[in-house]
Amino acid sequence: MKKFMAFGPVFIIVAALLWAVDGVLRISLYSLPPAVVVFYSDAMGFIVLLFISSKWIGDIKKMTRKEWIAIAIVALFSEALGTILYTAALQKVHFLPYSIVVILEQQLQPIFGILMAALLLKEKLSKNFLFWAAISIVSVYFVTFKDLHINLQTGSQTIIAAGLAIASGVMWGSSTAISKFVLKKVHFLTATAERFSLGSVFAFLFIIPQGQTSALFHLTPAHIVTPIAITLSTGMVATAIYYYGLKRTPARISSICELAFPAAAIVIDYFYYHNSLSLTQIFGFLILILAMTQVTKNISKKEASLSRK
Repeated sequence: MKKFMAFGPVFIIVAALLWAVDGVLRISLYSLPPAVVVFYSDAMGFIVLLFISSKWIGDIKKMTRKEWIAIAIVALFSEALGTILYTAALQKVHFLPYSIVVILEQQLQPIFGILMAALLLKEKLSKNFLFWAAISIVSVYFVTFKDLHINLQTGSQTIIAAGLAIASGVMWGSSTAISKFVLKKVHFLTATAERFSLGSVFAFLFIIPQGQTSALFHLTPAHIVTPIAITLSTGMVATAIYYYGLKRTPARISSICELAFPAAAIVIDYFYYHNSLSLTQIFGFLILILAMTQVTKNISKKEASLSRK
């Protein structure tokens, strides 16, 4: 059991599986601005963590200025800007499936995650890792795009949407390595609480200049219940599970394990929305599982050791 709990990639994959369900939960929130949704889900997550992680507040004293800057960047990039930019990109192409927005975000996110792991954390990128990482990233293309078809007929806003998607991919990908930097110093629940508290603040700062403060108070029952459901599943809980795994896993490998998200998304698409899967999607799914297995099995004992019990 101890060996299982110390094998971080499992928890990252579990978190990615939960994130895949997030889109289903957020459907009822389509009428709310993205920043308002982020504000409520992050604020609720922080409130819950205040009750279950107060014993770890002492970790704050261990944080230097560098760790505070790092967690602030993660909160700004992952919790606020990344989500807002990606949503804006999808709006530019009218939320059309199989668009250039999806491929740019999903393909670039792990690439920037790996680059930041090498640059910021000085993680070594072996030839074997790079080979299987490349296979993983390519397989996601097969998984995401049925019959390998990319919808390029997305209107005059496609170039702008592509730029927004690239920006969100850079921000989400970079946050993996930056989060790992913070987790070397503090408990995973402390890092989660800090991320969500700062995330709600940044989201609120985006709400004010956009004149969306009225949306904070015009809520339907679904607008109240859904953020609570998100907090207890795909939001705070999923992030805490992810941080538990990330603390025990090299950032470069975590970036690949996160690709379980698009793989799980097509499974949900099949069972929940009853959309058929193409042979290329099934092939990509199987190759992705193989590549992720190869990437995670070579974690060294030193890398997998816990920096803090």
